[in-house]
Amino acid sequence: MATSSPAGRILAYLESAKNLTGSACGLAGLALTFTGLAGAYWPVVVAGLYGAGALIAPPSRPSVPGFPDASSRLEALRADFTLLREYLDEVDLPPAAAGRLVELTGLLEGLLAPGWVSEALAADPEGVHALSRAVHQDIPESVDTFVRTRWWTRMTPGSEPPERHLERQLELLHREAEQLATGLREAEARRQQTHTRYLEDRGGH
Repeated sequence: MATSSPAGRILAYLESAKNLTGSACGLAGLALTFTGLAGAYWPVVVAGLYGAGALIAPPSRPSVPGFPDASSRLEALRADFTLLREYLDEVDLPPAAAGRLVELTGLLEGLLAPGWVSEALAADPEGVHALSRAVHQDIPESVDTFVRTRWWTRMTPGSEPPERHLERQLELLHREAEQLATGLREAEARRQQTHTRYLEDRGGH
């Protein structure tokens, strides 16, 4: 509801907890007036009770923004990964680099596959960030830089083959993905060990 205009601010206050609580206390003051307990000072009593009620009411607060959760971010990342695969299918790479790229994308596909693996990944914000960086930045940048550098190398032969850098970059990215997969596996192993200890402690062994 918009509250920037004076009318909007007034309406917002009328609906606020402070006004509702104050009004309830004010009605209690009116009840005292009708019973004769407030006497001639009933306006002061009613106003005082209203003010006291407004003071003790919890302050209004803005709603917390609803950011996407990890599962929805992974779902969007899967769609982006599909676009990346379509782009990579159109690029002509040397056999060695192509092989490393297949290994890398296969590992990423396994990590992003719906199921318990991606559920474990969703509990690791740093892991989701690492995968997002690989899909959105690292892999397309490595491949596109190679394509552009290869054209210049053909124009000026004799320089260092760009595929060496591409192979090294893909190797490093694959190592990062492997470390992420290892971390998830170790987390599951710790979970299993914790459950074993729990059952042992429960059984008194």
